Amino acid sequence: MLTVDFSRFPLAPGDRVLDLGCGAGRHAFECYRRGAQVVALDRNGEEIREVAKWFAAMKEAGEAPAGASAVAMEGDALALPFPDDSFDVVIISEVMEHIPDDKGVLAEMVRVLRPGGRIAVTVPRYGPEKVCWALSDAYHEVEGGHIRIYRGDELLDKMRQAGLEPYGTHHAHGLHSPYWWLKCAFGVDNDQALPVKAYHKLLVWDIMKKPLATRLAEQALNPLIGKSFVAYATKPHSPSLGGEDPQPEPAAQPEPAAPKTAKRTRSAAKPAGARGAAK
Repeated sequence: MLTVDFSRFPLAPGDRVLDLGCGAGRHAFECYRRGAQVVALDRNGEEIREVAKWFAAMKEAGEAPAGASAVAMEGDALALPFPDDSFDVVIISEVMEHIPDDKGVLAEMVRVLRPGGRIAVTVPRYGPEKVCWALSDAYHEVEGGHIRIYRGDELLDKMRQAGLEPYGTHHAHGLHSPYWWLKCAFGVDNDQALPVKAYHKLLVWDIMKKPLATRLAEQALNPLIGKSFVAYATKPHSPSLGGEDPQPEPAAQPEPAAPKTAKRTRSAAKPAGARGAAK
């Protein structure tokens, strides 16, 4: 189940991709299939080991084209172990709502993204997330759970402040919001409640079979109750640094600087706990 729409966020074979807070690896696997050179990074060592196993299985099965590569590694979103301008593409999906220093995470992503590179950020959408918080304290008051709810314009402002230029947004997973409302109403750990079990079967059927009926239903529901807010942005080619442009362009106007380094506070790339969208 992908949150990033690769028809709006094109990926070319050979692109260097960082899937930050990769979790179970869903976006990393798709990038690998598309011929990218993928680094899947997460603080959760258990998930990283599983992602590494799937990368190996995909390679053995010939699911990735020649020239593609994939590495899974543990790491900290606030202290990425990569030089500046290391990646053509950065994806961070359903992660920033878990991390206290979200500005620091954005700064690190901008640092490792090359000028002209692209970034996709997804977070739980404000409206559906507010309903979950209202229905259940346990949904967000768990260790590693959600600590904030983003409004779309707030997230875009933070991205601009970090030196990015947003170019598109949309909502995703409209079918998943009712599932999480049921989970919150019946208990987030109560998977045996009949409405929860029934709706989960529907979601599994949708993911596995992709029937036209649910595809059309999700398209209709996404603008109304899509569980995730997705934003795409680019890193400008010539950001100003300290008021000076190292490669001035005649028509360029000074732009806010992207910080060269992030705060070194240790923090989870994606802690274990509540997730913004059903996996």
